[in-house]
Amino acid sequence: MLDTNSGYQDQPTDATLLGQWTQERLSGVAKELFANAPLVVVSNREPYLHHLSRKSKGELTWRRPPGGLVSALDPVMQAIKGGLWVAQGVGEGDRISVDSSGRVPVPPDKPAYTLKRLWLQQPEIEGYYERFANEGLWPLCHVVFHRPRFQASDWEHYQKVNKRFADAILEEIDGNPAFVWVQDYHLCLVPYYLREIRPDLTIGISWHIPWPNPEIFRTCPYGGQLLEGLLAADIIGFHIRYHCNNFMATVEQELEARLDREHSRVVRLGHETRVLDVPISVDSEEEEEVARSQEAADQMEYFQVLFNLEKYDHILLGLDRFDYTKGIPERLIAIDKLLQDHPEYKEKLVFLQVGEVSRMQIPHYQELNLEVERLTQEINDRHGTAHWLPIIIWRHPIERADLMALYQLADVCVVSSLHDGMNLVAKEYIASRVDESGVLVLSRFTGAARELPDALLINPYDADDFASKLDQAIQMPEAQKSDRMRRMRRVVRQNNIYAWAGRFLQEMARVGGA
Repeated sequence: MLDTNSGYQDQPTDATLLGQWTQERLSGVAKELFANAPLVVVSNREPYLHHLSRKSKGELTWRRPPGGLVSALDPVMQAIKGGLWVAQGVGEGDRISVDSSGRVPVPPDKPAYTLKRLWLQQPEIEGYYERFANEGLWPLCHVVFHRPRFQASDWEHYQKVNKRFADAILEEIDGNPAFVWVQDYHLCLVPYYLREIRPDLTIGISWHIPWPNPEIFRTCPYGGQLLEGLLAADIIGFHIRYHCNNFMATVEQELEARLDREHSRVVRLGHETRVLDVPISVDSEEEEEVARSQEAADQMEYFQVLFNLEKYDHILLGLDRFDYTKGIPERLIAIDKLLQDHPEYKEKLVFLQVGEVSRMQIPHYQELNLEVERLTQEINDRHGTAHWLPIIIWRHPIERADLMALYQLADVCVVSSLHDGMNLVAKEYIASRVDESGVLVLSRFTGAARELPDALLINPYDADDFASKLDQAIQMPEAQKSDRMRRMRRVVRQNNIYAWAGRFLQEMARVGGA
């Protein structure tokens, strides 16, 4: 078993010391650890969506939704086999596909575990998810320049929905032992509600976004209850030590508790909670397999034609959900500065920004989209010609093969998050580069920056330095690109999704006495 007394970054990273984590190794470890009690994963977003096809006269189809969390956890659950995933269901296709208890085997083409869907009413979705989670906790934790919005009715919905998730879990495990792994800021009261009824359960929660400093967190009027909810878990996992330290400092200021910083533990009301830094990652082998596939090759040809990419010497890519934390306006400003400083790139360079529009019912997201449109128009008007526009915005849902195709077409991948718990786009780009080329320009304010010093690290608020780093990326000699990419690929392979899950699950099993 791994030593869990120190931070993850302090662990040996050489494969001969750790042992390479693979899907097969994780599956074997999980079978041993959870032989007598199932693993239950709980998240707001489900790992698979069912749809009624309009083209095929109501035929039921399915897809895996985009998003780092789902992409990271689904292969883990497939490796473990026999587990349960509890999540919110959406749409008529989801309702039709489940049995009378809301269950459906997944993946639909090769079932390995069970998905239980929970149905929320529209007022619950608006209060719990759209407002409290995404207009309150999201800007609070990302420390961006948007005022968090908190109101009592949204907090009531958040409590109610968290209780419903906990009740669904309790119904499914039916008094039997279980290990419950809760995911993210939408559900931080679930451990508390579970502990009230089943103090014997082993509960872990992974917090996938940043944790702010105590002064920022205390602006949340329900902060004490949120902390109590989290501390009902046996383990809380963040992605970097800095966020662990912020959490510990917050607990120290807001609650009566005993802190053991040496071993990263909090004891409150006789219950001990371990606070660990466990960086999430991607399934690098699967990403490489998709990158090498004929489907990815076909999509590369499609995108080359769609965006007329063959005429450019330099292709720069941003690939994000349209969110104000991702620094999309900041990278457009940097592109503008780059073209001002280096007119020689005129008609030789294109920046392609790809991603889905999201949360458009929230005013800040509407404002972001308007700002991106305005900046794109201004920059294209200032630098463009009759035959060339430097910036292309493509708002479109994208599948896995699309991702791998775009990553391989990009000479430079730009990740300019203003704040990110990890950022898996950076790691996906690295995993996709089977040619061991390409340059990653990466915000210092991502968790990934701690693991990837061979990226060109930027402060997205510093347009001059940002533009300079873009120029450096474009001009970097091929040998240097390869050296940097090989080192980054080694890190991503070693610290893969199975290493993240393996460490967290081993710790849960240790706490639970498995």
